[in-house]
Amino acid sequence: MLDTLAQSFALFATVDNALALFIGVVIGTIVGAIPGMTTPMAVALTLPFTFTMAPVTGILLLLGVYKGGIYGGSITAILINTPGTPAASCTVLDGYPLARKGEARRALDIALYSSCIADFISNLSLILFAGTLATFALKFGSAELFTLIVFSLTIIAGVSGAQLLKGFAAACLGLLLATIGLDLIYGTSRFVFGQVNLMSGLTFIPVLIGLFALPEIINYFISGGETANKSQLAGTGAGWKDLKKCLKSIVRGSFIGVVLGAIPGIGGAPAAFMSYSEARRNSKTPEKFGTGELEGVAAAESGNNGVAGATMIPLLALGIPGDVITAIILGAFMIHGLRPGPLMFQDNISLIYALFMGIMLSSFYLLVVGKLSIRAISRIADIPRQRLFPVVLVLCVFGAYAVNNTVFDIGVMFLMGALGFIMLKLSIPAAPFLIAFILGPLLEDNFRQALLISKGQYSIFFSTGICWFFWVLTLISVLFLVWQHTRPSRAAVFNG
Repeated sequence: MLDTLAQSFALFATVDNALALFIGVVIGTIVGAIPGMTTPMAVALTLPFTFTMAPVTGILLLLGVYKGGIYGGSITAILINTPGTPAASCTVLDGYPLARKGEARRALDIALYSSCIADFISNLSLILFAGTLATFALKFGSAELFTLIVFSLTIIAGVSGAQLLKGFAAACLGLLLATIGLDLIYGTSRFVFGQVNLMSGLTFIPVLIGLFALPEIINYFISGGETANKSQLAGTGAGWKDLKKCLKSIVRGSFIGVVLGAIPGIGGAPAAFMSYSEARRNSKTPEKFGTGELEGVAAAESGNNGVAGATMIPLLALGIPGDVITAIILGAFMIHGLRPGPLMFQDNISLIYALFMGIMLSSFYLLVVGKLSIRAISRIADIPRQRLFPVVLVLCVFGAYAVNNTVFDIGVMFLMGALGFIMLKLSIPAAPFLIAFILGPLLEDNFRQALLISKGQYSIFFSTGICWFFWVLTLISVLFLVWQHTRPSRAAVFNG
């Protein structure tokens, strides 16, 4: 064992490896902060540069881009209400209100600390529990995933605040728009109205940018340039007291991210929303969430960064990519003549341990890169809006176009911007719409696949212990929400 560790350290401890990992984190952070430039896109564009590198060096470069990209999405989410990545879509709920209050630096600091802690916990889980968690993830079939997503949809009530009916209406609209495109089971088209561009459904990035960024811009120009007070960022960084307050939510969100990350196909956005919902549910002041609560930023960022290391669990232990990014990384392994899976732990254990060492170092690099960039980046919030918003609008158009290189996506973005503005004026929360839009296709596909497997027998949704576990959690969650929303009326009756 000691010989293996010594070989692994010798394999990892080179200037090339350390530099490649650092450069990867820097690239990922920059790309993640640009709306429309997704992390999978950044990893895919970096892949050709790894062909001539040593296997450990090339894979560490890609992992650095991955981890930097997940964190980088929070920067624009907090500063300009535009999530740089889908995984940061939950961060806007409290991050941007904090920036509007003049606390952008504080929000960016806590987002960074949450990301680094969650990334470290996720990496540690990968090293310690790769085999166990991969085995657990394999037990999730269509029925189990369906019950998990049903439980996840209870988040909608949690992020709707006092506007419960409006939140459910927004969620229904999100589910409806998620059905646009080809039916993946039978291959028939739905709600495409003869538009070939709609065959693949509404692209997520233009929807995301339109829903969150454009309403603020539209509202600014319609209101004649009237805005909130200018941010004052000097000396407003997050301190130990802020971190201590958020630590419980960070640890909880990290483990939520680890569990969901180990299940192929879930992703960072659902983990972020579930972590956020649990933080709000356990908070003594849940009414503050969505208005600029630091704990909300911590929960969202710990949830999506907790996924980062855990997605490597099924890849390394079983050779199964957990998401698009790990599928690209799987390609990097295969280019270098390596095949992740059980045999790799026998034939190339030194290389795996070398990657583990690099993965642990990436959390430190993330902290360093984040701290060096926050002071300069946070000044964006001090730019007068009459100058900032035109630049943001250009970035939005670029981001929407960059996904598929089609003008159609720009049109989708503007239509979603108009919808988001109407929702803003009617006080309809955007988060339930987004959650339903993300989870809707997963819910439908797993429901129908489970029925196909069972030949129409609904008993498949109650056939395993995992299914029952999530049904019980769903029931508890619904009962808690009912109790929470009837508490004011019960108090009024009691006091009356």
